[in-house]
Amino acid sequence: MTVLSLFIVSVAAKYLTFDPAVYFEQQREIYVERVLALGLHISGAIVALAIGPLQFVGAIRRRLPRLHRAIGVLYLLGCLAGGIGGLLLAPTAHGGPIAGLGFAGLAVSWLVTGAIGLRMIFTGRVADHRRWMIRSFALTFSAVTLRLMLLVYGGLASAELITLDFTTAYVAIAWLCWVPNLLIAIHFTPARVPHASSTGRRREFGRDLDRDLDGAAGER
Repeated sequence: MTVLSLFIVSVAAKYLTFDPAVYFEQQREIYVERVLALGLHISGAIVALAIGPLQFVGAIRRRLPRLHRAIGVLYLLGCLAGGIGGLLLAPTAHGGPIAGLGFAGLAVSWLVTGAIGLRMIFTGRVADHRRWMIRSFALTFSAVTLRLMLLVYGGLASAELITLDFTTAYVAIAWLCWVPNLLIAIHFTPARVPHASSTGRRREFGRDLDRDLDGAAGER
């Protein structure tokens, strides 16, 4: 996860040169016209994708809570910038209104999950905060799944294994790059928090979630 995230960060960073030659060919003219929205989206997404995996490191959460909070603030600011930029770009997405709606849905979901995660920690609901931030990063990771899907499509099309045209594939990918990510995250982070009176069980749940996150980090 971390390696893929950093690789996509390095690829997307080229857009911050604002050189039209590196832009997505089908969107080149739009990006030239909407430099501010593009810069906002790319810079925010890069920050969120680069530092998001650090929030899954148990040692940082437990031993360096101030660092964990600082990274969290920076991550949410990245999501905010990336989400707003994504909303501004969505209406002009290649593939028309269906693709645009897909990317707009991603941007709104990204903003909402981050906002709920922030609210949960402000109210002291740590387990709920972690749950919503996992969902938030699943959406951040759509930057990776989008490009992997485009790569797979390109390979299959070049080998003439599929006859689907690029625009049709791109419309589908505008949804497939993030909806499955979110559904998987929701599946693995069910709302199992006990009643507020069961303090011991709440702490036990929090410890279980910690172990799950540490296991995920270890697998990387």
